[in-house]
Amino acid sequence: MEIKDRVALVTGGASGIGRAVSFELAKRGVKAIAMVDLTEDVKIAAEQVNNEVDAPVAIPFQGNVTDEEFRKEVFAKMEKDHGMVSICVPAAGITRDSLAIKVDKETKKASIYPIENFKLVVDVNLIAPIYWAMQMIANIAEDRAKEGLKKWHPDEGVRGTVVFIGSISSQGNKGQVSYASTKAGLEGAAATLTKEAIFHGIRCGVIHPGFTDTPMVRAMGDEYIDKYVLPETQLGRLIRPTEIADAICFMIANSAVSGSLWADAGWHPSP
Repeated sequence: MEIKDRVALVTGGASGIGRAVSFELAKRGVKAIAMVDLTEDVKIAAEQVNNEVDAPVAIPFQGNVTDEEFRKEVFAKMEKDHGMVSICVPAAGITRDSLAIKVDKETKKASIYPIENFKLVVDVNLIAPIYWAMQMIANIAEDRAKEGLKKWHPDEGVRGTVVFIGSISSQGNKGQVSYASTKAGLEGAAATLTKEAIFHGIRCGVIHPGFTDTPMVRAMGDEYIDKYVLPETQLGRLIRPTEIADAICFMIANSAVSGSLWADAGWHPSP
């Protein structure tokens, strides 16, 4: 699938992987890219992307990715001004890390991970990216139906690609019961959507990054990273966001790549 002259959409575009993949897509010639984020920083990030490629290709949208009306507005605005969105990278995500069960040393009472935190992480990390992806699929499906097309044929060329952001934590990681659950859940969503969406010529996949140099990882603290992350990483350093962005573009551009791609820098935790 050619990236050049496509219309793209990236959530979590203000920082981390979302920001990096927005830059990479712009460098590879997308016609326009919606950069979506909760914070005002997305406006700065979009301006930086446009300065990098010397063209007004990045359009910032500030809002909550869990808001259905906001999602529809973003797609409607992009399609009206630039054409059908055909690349979707829903990269927005949060963590609310804590052990699933904690036992108080004094009272000996066990407390369970707060359900409100679990629901919030599920809303942002699992439900939201799936629905941003399904919005693109639905819009392309409607467009094809208006053209009188039914089952997609390879002669049409790939009509769209979704890349979900999973994580090595999807295999389980202490203190991440909610985060790991959502990232594992994206595997099932992508596997299901790819079987359905290919009817309309749309591919879906998941990339599972290892510990990447993003604000989310840096929030763990240098001491934790130096003690628990870097010693178990073959590269001996955090992954650069640009490396993940390059891998995502590889998944978009190479239609033979399906399923999951692991970009973990050789991270293998001790038992």
